[in-house]
Amino acid sequence: MAPTLNQKSESTLTDRYQTTVPDPVRKFLGLSKRDKIRYDIQPDGQVTISRASQSEDDPVLGQFLDFLAQDIKKNPQHVQAISSELVNRIQSLVANVEFDLDAPLSDEDE
Repeated sequence: MAPTLNQKSESTLTDRYQTTVPDPVRKFLGLSKRDKIRYDIQPDGQVTISRASQSEDDPVLGQFLDFLAQDIKKNPQHVQAISSELVNRIQSLVANVEFDLDAPLSDEDE
């Protein structure tokens, strides 16, 4: 069932100030794991939630990505595949690194 306008959802704030975005809201905003969420506080006290774009998250990153896109368009001859040697080197550097992107942050990491 697709989410509809004026549908209400709620979630609980944990002791660590975390919450789960309700399924209808995730679907309506097209959110996936690790996506950024934007909160806008209105003068009347209302808060709106929306899906953040990369350029909203970091204006410097947005400008850099725009620069790269323009440079690639102007100089497509500069784009080249990375070598298998570099791929092997990178894989060797991270081979024994374990991490879980879905694991909650520890108190000292927040």
